[in-house]
Amino acid sequence: MDQRFAVSAVYVAALFLSILDVTIVNVAIPTIGRDFHTSAASVDVVVIGFLVSLAVFIPASGWIGDRFGGKRTLLVAVAVFTVASAMCGLATSLGELVVFRVIQGVGGGMLTPVGMAMLYRTFPPSERVRLAGILMVPTALAPALGPVIGGLLVTDLTWRWVFFVNLPIGLAALIFGALFVSEQRESRPGNFDLSGFALAGAGLGAVMYGVSEGPAQGWGSTTVIAMMVVGVALLAAMVRVELSVDQPMINLRLFSDRLFRATNVLVVITMTGFFGVLYLVPLYYQDARGLTALDSGLSTFPEAIGVLIAAQVVSRYLYPRIGPRRLMAAGLAGIAAVTVSMAAATGPSTSLWYMRVLMFSLGFCIPFVMMSMQAAAFATISPASTGRASTLFNANRQLGGAVGVALLSTVLAAIGPTRQIGVQTVAHVAAYQGAFLAAAAAAVAGSVTALLTVRDAEAASTMVRRVQPAKSAHIVEATA
Repeated sequence: MDQRFAVSAVYVAALFLSILDVTIVNVAIPTIGRDFHTSAASVDVVVIGFLVSLAVFIPASGWIGDRFGGKRTLLVAVAVFTVASAMCGLATSLGELVVFRVIQGVGGGMLTPVGMAMLYRTFPPSERVRLAGILMVPTALAPALGPVIGGLLVTDLTWRWVFFVNLPIGLAALIFGALFVSEQRESRPGNFDLSGFALAGAGLGAVMYGVSEGPAQGWGSTTVIAMMVVGVALLAAMVRVELSVDQPMINLRLFSDRLFRATNVLVVITMTGFFGVLYLVPLYYQDARGLTALDSGLSTFPEAIGVLIAAQVVSRYLYPRIGPRRLMAAGLAGIAAVTVSMAAATGPSTSLWYMRVLMFSLGFCIPFVMMSMQAAAFATISPASTGRASTLFNANRQLGGAVGVALLSTVLAAIGPTRQIGVQTVAHVAAYQGAFLAAAAAAVAGSVTALLTVRDAEAASTMVRRVQPAKSAHIVEATA
């Protein structure tokens, strides 16, 4: 079987599982709290535990994949994630659920970087934009489907099914991968860098905890401040240690590559704005407009339709002719314009169809950024360094998403999502407007950064055009 198809199928399933899990579990948090007779705030540890575990194990994923083989590592990661999902669904207490979520994070922390590295080794630079189109499928569908599926399962069945739903996808990916995916292994992975793993895992985990809990506990909370200070100090020590060893687990020297450095900065900024908005819109629908979780998910879903349509336009026509620089800048400018429009439209009487059109427009802008970024990010990275480069890229993507949620949550809390009018508590429109504008500001910053730091010439190997004369398709270099 063509390895491009085989690896893509397994990775798309794995990435879909990982992203879907985050969005679908959020819908079930209030119900889990009621079932275990605890507050929703206390149940947040179910989410935080997963995110911290994810952050701890991402740094080791590149070395593990290189040492034990990409196929073996990816399938073990999917197996761990799937089995832990089943255990989460069977948990009899909040403590058990948190432990199983942490184990889920171990699998999730390895499967995304390892799978991405396998893909970039399988697809040559001339097919990277095609690969980016494949990656947009789970990236677009999972966040949009999560609230819909979560709403259906929690309403009609039980919260336990938000975990059981992972089982058929995980099992199918395992069986298919075991049968059809070929092994990939680097000949010289180096020794296990224990100090790099410990410093990077603990530092990134502490920062992720602080960023995630800051909006809930308050940024002045002693715990939040302590975790952030400790996390930053550990990451600073990690930088010093990793730059002094010959075979570091976290290869920071890769940031000397200008294009890779630029795309990593942009993935943080982009995920800050995009994931922040995906977090904020359901809050607006449910808390300000009174929609159910299911109706909120259905009103968010047009974003996925926009992504899937634009992905075809970008991969087939625009990227080979225009290149990543202007596409990323235009996409981020479009995201900024859409979120400003959302801020202006926020209100109790705004047509939901208008908001759905804006969600579609948001989704349409995303492939201009994400596809261009994913196609160009590894253009100048050697196959031997792809595993470590994937680790860095995915760590920054996770960090950007967490920062986006934290930033918009903080703005929302600072202004106040509700206000008192007489004896009635109503939604405070200004709070949602401020949060949307914060996301727009991040997108504007990203657009300017793309124009200043990305050079199309460095991504020339990925700028190819596919033409299909007569009966067979050929790939030729773009002349534009």
